[in-house]
Amino acid sequence: MAKRLYGIRGAVCCENTKQDIQKAVETMCSQLFSRNIFCPEDLVSLHFTMTGDLDAFNPAAALRKSSLGHLVQQAALFCSAEAPVVGSLPRTIRVLVTVYMEEGSIPHHCYTGGAEVLRPDFVQATKS
Repeated sequence: MAKRLYGIRGAVCCENTKQDIQKAVETMCSQLFSRNIFCPEDLVSLHFTMTGDLDAFNPAAALRKSSLGHLVQQAALFCSAEAPVVGSLPRTIRVLVTVYMEEGSIPHHCYTGGAEVLRPDFVQATKS
């Protein structure tokens, strides 16, 4: 079966400590990886953003050092600052995963740890 490139989104809220950022990134990515079927070699990149109130640990480094690090060895990992927007959700890490999956796959996004308010439509879709 043919593969095509997909974008899978995720977000998680956490406290501004190295330990909490590590745990939040690992939990979010673990859920993203388990809900979506792909081979590690089909993983192209993960682009993290984080709100300005988080600066204790880089989420890309957190993922590389996590128990999932072996799955992302060949992928490009990048982190940038989230654009500051009045009223936006604080202490939030977002990710865009770019991955090849079987054509016709339905990407399953993951909003957790308080970030569910950003995309309740995705949260409801996972519960159905």
